[in-house]
Amino acid sequence: MKIGIAADHGGFDLKEKIRAALESQGHSITDFGAYHMQQNDDYPHFVVPLARAVARGEIERGIAVCGSGVGASIAANKIPGARAALIHEVFSAHQGVEDDDMNIMCLGGRVVAFAAAWEMIQAFLNARFSTAERHKRRVAMVSALER
Repeated sequence: MKIGIAADHGGFDLKEKIRAALESQGHSITDFGAYHMQQNDDYPHFVVPLARAVARGEIERGIAVCGSGVGASIAANKIPGARAALIHEVFSAHQGVEDDDMNIMCLGGRVVAFAAAWEMIQAFLNARFSTAERHKRRVAMVSALER
């Protein structure tokens, strides 16, 4: 799968572990940065290009990490076509894809340990949108708000 990842200083360490784990599974990874730890960097610099690439279909799924995951989620959702959510547990990681066609998962680097993040990422990547009429209708309603 083509996966994009992005993080600021608050999510940098977790992003690096996620990138290595995804690469070890054979995924094609596009890293939108940060590429090194820089204490005062800003999550929009990294998350917005990730969200744009997901929205354009250049990558299939995105994973954005900042300190809490909240800022990454807010920034990603400003991009039309990006459907991002802050995830703290496995059910929402797959249900967000299945029911809401979520294409970007946001995590808090200061909130979640790698083992838990990895379990949620697996659920996110293995999930597929259900295409049930009610789900397609709801996603279309949300997409209409972007126009």
